[in-house]
Amino acid sequence: MSEQTEQTGAGRGGALWALVITSVAGFMAALDNLVVTTALPSIREDLGGALDDLEWTVSAYTLTFAVLLMLGAALGDRFGRRRLFIAGLALFTAASAAAAMAPGIGSLIAARAVQGVGAAVMMPLTLTLLTAAVPAAKRGTMYGIWGAVNGLAVASGPLIGGSLTEHVSWHWIFWLNVPLGLLTLPLARLRLAESYGAGARLDLPGTLLASGGLFGIVYGLVRGPADGWTDSVVLTSLFAGAALLVGFVLYSSRAAHPMLPMRLFRSRAFSGINAASLLMFVGMFGSIFLLSQYMQGVLGYSPTEAGLRMLPWTGMPMLVAPIAGILSDRIGGRPVVAAGLFLQAAGLGYMAWVATADASYAVQLPALIISGVGMALYFAPAANLVMSSVRPQEQGIASGANNALREVGGALGIAVMSSIFSAQGGYESAQRFVDGLRPALVTGAAVVALAAVAALLIPSRRSTGRLAAEAGQPAAPVLETTVR
Repeated sequence: MSEQTEQTGAGRGGALWALVITSVAGFMAALDNLVVTTALPSIREDLGGALDDLEWTVSAYTLTFAVLLMLGAALGDRFGRRRLFIAGLALFTAASAAAAMAPGIGSLIAARAVQGVGAAVMMPLTLTLLTAAVPAAKRGTMYGIWGAVNGLAVASGPLIGGSLTEHVSWHWIFWLNVPLGLLTLPLARLRLAESYGAGARLDLPGTLLASGGLFGIVYGLVRGPADGWTDSVVLTSLFAGAALLVGFVLYSSRAAHPMLPMRLFRSRAFSGINAASLLMFVGMFGSIFLLSQYMQGVLGYSPTEAGLRMLPWTGMPMLVAPIAGILSDRIGGRPVVAAGLFLQAAGLGYMAWVATADASYAVQLPALIISGVGMALYFAPAANLVMSSVRPQEQGIASGANNALREVGGALGIAVMSSIFSAQGGYESAQRFVDGLRPALVTGAAVVALAAVAALLIPSRRSTGRLAAEAGQPAAPVLETTVR
């Protein structure tokens, strides 16, 4: 392979174009995690299906997305990140159209699974492609904008899904992706520079072990609340997944060219930010899942009204995340991430304290603002910490691993908090819902507080050089874009 370095920040690899393209793609992938939740009653009315079928319209996407993230990153490193990004985006767009036109619940579930495959290929490559196009000194700011868009997508999924369902049709939660995808595809081909992981090769044993392990864990977490945690299939899935992941760790510790080198975890920065990301998504996903139902089912808001009232939380990243990116460039990511996670935990705890069957919006507003600021402070510096904690040629797989842990965290958060909710409350009345919601939110707040503690374990910027050297990594990686 002949290599040459292509200038970043100019030409078709320009930073601004890379930011726009990767932010749009990331928004689409993140949005579809929760966009379906508020549309489920309308989907059932049109397509039929049992409760389990409706759950699978959400879970099929989560499952394939989480399982294939690291494989998508590895394929990009081997065959070209831009090439695989375009392939994943095209598959995601086509699957979105198929979901919008689904004639029955089974075909909708299948289309959602294919959507997850496309998202798993393109999502981890968004950060790698953005990093390739942006000078190191400006990455925090660019990550801030990228993080703001992704945070908005995750938090506003129920609002967008509910508004489109209420005022247009549930089909449009999927049609929305089609024009965005068709517009982004040619831009990606013309404006993104191609890059590869140096010496990248496919690790088939590692891929099979990681994918099988993630499938078992995520499938068990998805089915646990519905089938019961003592169900034989759920237990088998969880134990088999855990065993395969242990096998993956053991294999990767000895393999000459593993998909995810275990030595990366010797870096406190890499280990700390991944632990914080996992725990953050456990608390945040589970909370959003229940709070969107609380505002509609208990307080009586329509999907649109509920979404508008959550804007102090969901819209805050658009205002604060770019500032967080600038701060992380100046003072380092650790204090910004830790502060954001502590604020997110405080916001969830405050919401648990004030939640009642007839809570006024004024009482909830401080919790929503605090949570929004906290989420905004987390997203941008977290991306910067992930990408700066590894070698340039390993940034693709590092992004894939971090995204995979986030998705597992999201599935775990919904499963755990739904189980707590069901054990302490239920849907029989408004008060019963609140009885289950409060302990679930307290749990979410505690988990996010643990994420903040994990973030504090990340070395300060002054220590990064020494600790990176211990892990065999450069202190301040600068990504070189190679083309064939």
